[in-house]
Amino acid sequence: MEFIFWTGIGLITYTYLGYPIVLLLLVKIKRQFRATIPEYFSENELPEVSLIIACYNEGDILREKIKNTLNLKYPHEKLNICFVTDGTSDGSEKIVNEYNGLKLFHSEERRGKNAAINRVLPLLKSPILVFCDANTFLNSDAIVNIVRHYKSDLVGAVAGEKRVMSTDAKDVAGSGEGAYWKYESALKKWDSELNTVVGAAGELFSVKRDLMPMVPDGILIEDFYVSMKIAQAGFKVVYEPDAYAIESGSESISEERKRKVRIAAGGIQSILIFLPLLNIFKYGWLSFQYISHRMLRWSLTPLSLLIVFVLNFYLVFQLDMIYVILFGLQILFYLISIAGSFAEGKEKVPKIILIPFYFSFMNVSVYQGFFRLIKGKQSAIWEKSKRKSTTV
Repeated sequence: MEFIFWTGIGLITYTYLGYPIVLLLLVKIKRQFRATIPEYFSENELPEVSLIIACYNEGDILREKIKNTLNLKYPHEKLNICFVTDGTSDGSEKIVNEYNGLKLFHSEERRGKNAAINRVLPLLKSPILVFCDANTFLNSDAIVNIVRHYKSDLVGAVAGEKRVMSTDAKDVAGSGEGAYWKYESALKKWDSELNTVVGAAGELFSVKRDLMPMVPDGILIEDFYVSMKIAQAGFKVVYEPDAYAIESGSESISEERKRKVRIAAGGIQSILIFLPLLNIFKYGWLSFQYISHRMLRWSLTPLSLLIVFVLNFYLVFQLDMIYVILFGLQILFYLISIAGSFAEGKEKVPKIILIPFYFSFMNVSVYQGFFRLIKGKQSAIWEKSKRKSTTV
């Protein structure tokens, strides 16, 4: 029992603290012995790009999105701006048609984002594809900063940075999400420097057209699927923090829960799809990164949190002070998490509450995602989570 307990403690610690430390040390060692200077396209070498924006009922923000997109700094004659809509009921496609220089790919039938992207891929001939969401705003140099990496033949995809904007002190969901993405962005930066990013964020990512796979029906997190397929094929997925997509936090904890649960369900689905990546003898560093950064978070680590709590309860009765202290700390941690769940809408929520709350929130979402997946209740056509209004 004690062995299982301490193994669980070790697994939890490694997943959230150990791996970042090990990763940073490996990066520092690599910098000492094999510093690499990235190859970049010069401005006159930049290739033609198709910027693909999948859109479903985003009419309330669409004009701002279009304005932001038209202000991107990329050679006009080399940038094809493509809006892909399907099954909209708010006239989003009509708003796109109000503007010159945009390409609209519309279907009356709603079949979801995967089907919408697969529908237009055969019609796009640009060698570079860039994907972003309709509810995000890009920095003006985002496309240039992404595309310049394709000078290297080793690069198959480029992941931009996701930034969550929260200006409301009462916005617990947005604040927690924003703190998490700062942590996640640091990991992606180091992952990229060591070897490759393991999973791009759909808010902003890019792939070489020749490497873009058709996403099968039923895939829940298509951005992760695409970027991992490219990494599995032996190409590098680069992280570019100077290309970023800004979006607001979820409107409420319940809306953020929808998003986290479907991502968790997609993560568990991905474990089954990418089982070959567990073969470290074949995939080397990619296996190490995938297991440490992704697989553990979606499987053994959430399970370990439950096992450690239950075993700690029994071990307390051994009257060994270390187990009493650890159980007390767990109780305190989860009480703070519960307090965080009631903090939404309250003024001046202490930051110390947000970290335990969002940590617990994410791991509970893994369990919810698992049960939704095995019950067949998580559709690939996701229900859109409501987010706070964003302007830049």
